[in-house]
Amino acid sequence: MFTGIIEELGTVEAIERLDDAIRLTIRASTVLEGTGLGDSIAVNGCCLTVVSTSSTTGGAPDLWTADVMQESLDKTSVGDLEVGDEVNLERAVTADKRLGGHVVQGHVDGVGEVVARTPSEHWELVELQAPAGMGRYLVDKGSITIDGVSLTVVEARDDDTFTVSLIPETLARTTMGRRQPGDRVNLEADVIAKHVEKLLTSGYLQKLMKEQDQ
Repeated sequence: MFTGIIEELGTVEAIERLDDAIRLTIRASTVLEGTGLGDSIAVNGCCLTVVSTSSTTGGAPDLWTADVMQESLDKTSVGDLEVGDEVNLERAVTADKRLGGHVVQGHVDGVGEVVARTPSEHWELVELQAPAGMGRYLVDKGSITIDGVSLTVVEARDDDTFTVSLIPETLARTTMGRRQPGDRVNLEADVIAKHVEKLLTSGYLQKLMKEQDQ
């Protein structure tokens, strides 16, 4: 589980393309502190497993590698990455860490697209297009994860478009400051909204209420 609060910007160091997967090597520092093999790190909001670490300086590890399967390549923008690209990184949350964002699983629901950016003096409004049907999970002032960044929806529209407002900290410390119209981004809806939908549409709550009335 993650919080959507980005710890650092990493850089794609190498991409090894396999038949049905890629091996992704990323240069980082903060997220490698206390990290071991098998640990989880979110890369642009996609939960990946550390399979190896190494050091280019002989000191602390500054490179880590993850295997990205075809399923992740098909359903996220990780397959779009190129060597030299910056990526948002966050380690899995620990029990003693402040939950500064919201509950993020690192399980991408779909790939959206940046539609427009409207700059202001102290913040920037970004409009995005979500995949068809995903808009039902979005509400004004609700949470959305974009490339691993926990953000608040400003306006959710009926056509699956929505807007978020970015403060200078987010613009400077994440890839959201560099995304331009046409760029693809990973989107993860609030898991609570998905559970509520399942309960309401499965008939379970209606059945439970009926049993309580008897």
